[in-house]
Amino acid sequence: EALPGGDGELLRVMRTIDDRIVHELNTTIPTASFVGKIDASQTCKELYQSLMDAHTSRERIIKNCIAQTSSVVKTLREEREKAQDDVALLKQLRKEQTKLKLMQSELNVEEVVNDRSWKVFNERCRIHYKPPKSQ
Repeated sequence: EALPGGDGELLRVMRTIDDRIVHELNTTIPTASFVGKIDASQTCKELYQSLMDAHTSRERIIKNCIAQTSSVVKTLREEREKAQDDVALLKQLRKEQTKLKLMQSELNVEEVVNDRSWKVFNERCRIHYKPPKSQ
């Protein structure tokens, strides 16, 4: 299971990548009024790639967890059909359903984190680097 203990620790750590990139964007990419010695277009290109990679891998992990947990929930539901009065089974099902809801809400958190990062990226890099059309 990629989300240890279901507490999103791995995601939290992976999201610090965005914090680092946002910090780097804010500190190394010159504003239009202060174009210094650094190669802004190269830096922007590298940071763009880092953001894309970070977002893709986080989304993949979350979606894998959702798929795995969904299948556990499905199995438990089927077992529950056969054993309606199994209290332990019901508790397990509830626990997995809660976990599933949490993971699904992580996708929303992910969207917020990503939007913030792209907003800073675009503010800082739009004059230095044009990303490929997919973004």
